[in-house]
Amino acid sequence: MAIADEITTKKNGYTLHIVKTSKYKTNTLVWKMKAPLSEETVTLRALLPNVLQSSTKQYPTTTALRTYLDDLYGAGFFVDLAKKGEQHIMSFSVDIANEKFLKDSTPLLQKAINFLSEVLLNPNIENNSFHPETVEKEKRTLKQRIQSIYDDKMRYSSVRLVEEMCKDEPYALDANGKLEKVEEITPKTLFDYYQKAINEDELHLYIIGDVDEIEVEMFCENLNFENRTSHPFENKQSIQVEKVKEIKEKQDVKQGKLNIGYRTNVIFGDNDYFALQLFNGIFGGFSHSKLFINVREKASLAYYAASRLESHKGLLMVMSGIEAKNYDQAVTIIREQMDAMKKGDFSEQEIEQTKAVINNQLLETTDTSRGLVEILYHNVIAQQKLTVNDWIQGIIKVTKQDIIKVAEKIELDTIYFLTGMEGNEA
Repeated sequence: MAIADEITTKKNGYTLHIVKTSKYKTNTLVWKMKAPLSEETVTLRALLPNVLQSSTKQYPTTTALRTYLDDLYGAGFFVDLAKKGEQHIMSFSVDIANEKFLKDSTPLLQKAINFLSEVLLNPNIENNSFHPETVEKEKRTLKQRIQSIYDDKMRYSSVRLVEEMCKDEPYALDANGKLEKVEEITPKTLFDYYQKAINEDELHLYIIGDVDEIEVEMFCENLNFENRTSHPFENKQSIQVEKVKEIKEKQDVKQGKLNIGYRTNVIFGDNDYFALQLFNGIFGGFSHSKLFINVREKASLAYYAASRLESHKGLLMVMSGIEAKNYDQAVTIIREQMDAMKKGDFSEQEIEQTKAVINNQLLETTDTSRGLVEILYHNVIAQQKLTVNDWIQGIIKVTKQDIIKVAEKIELDTIYFLTGMEGNEA
């Protein structure tokens, strides 16, 4: 059973992905712009999509733009930023009703494609600069977004772990950019960067829904970009862990945040990637995992304890909230769980349970069109051609020996602990 059949076509300057499915009552368009993470561009890229979504030449105010979307049966439009491995991705998404289910026959899909084209190719500019008030407003919002990471200590400690662990690597950069760089951006410098991104980024358009392929191709004829040279990006960098880094940072916090980073030496598309997913599920990914049971439940050391993978960078992150006095004990128990995984100290029942949870999670993700796009876009990042079915079958085939083999590749890199100011020495 095919979860989603993806038809891929090279167009002028971008790749069109059509996923024809009657699973959703709406049609979804997702436009993705990808470029390598870099200190020079990360903050510009964090600001740019928000400025583009605020207004266009045809809809010169946010009110005019949103009113137009309301007129299209309440179409949704939003932007997003992400980093996957050492790539920085801007996303523009439009959700629109499928006219097949409406009484009148307004060509909504065509209008949605035209609207996306307007946002991307006809921005609100004057004298080769973006609209100054819009840029200032979005700069304030971006500063608040970056500041909010500092205020949320769980997120902050995850960001700090990555900064310390990947100090001299592009992955250390946060997708939202750098606070001190926001103020430097002017309407002119942002417009200059917009032109560079629109001409050089790797571009992909996903159209998902109960659509006609020939009709979609026809609607996309006016969406033209400069042809560009594709530069294959090598995600895999072998980083040798010379010595485990241990960082303790003090702030006025009541609950300590213990975050531990490992190098997995495996990325999406590698033969043992599915075994790594199983490893993470048994180790710390779910409520039946070793970290949850041993650190949180049995030892009552943590308010939360879990792990997650960064599939395109080859990292495994452990996150836990603990009392400062329990630092040594918590680190010891977490390290013991890793050793247990390497020795194969887990049952066939745990493997089967984890397979079921991962595949259910995968199917749940495909229940939304945007979730499906995120799964399919992994292939673009990793230059692979895995279908959702390939994922499911790949998970099913993993053996205990495969999990032990992948566990042996995992190396502890950095231990980061955010603790309180006084009387709380760890």
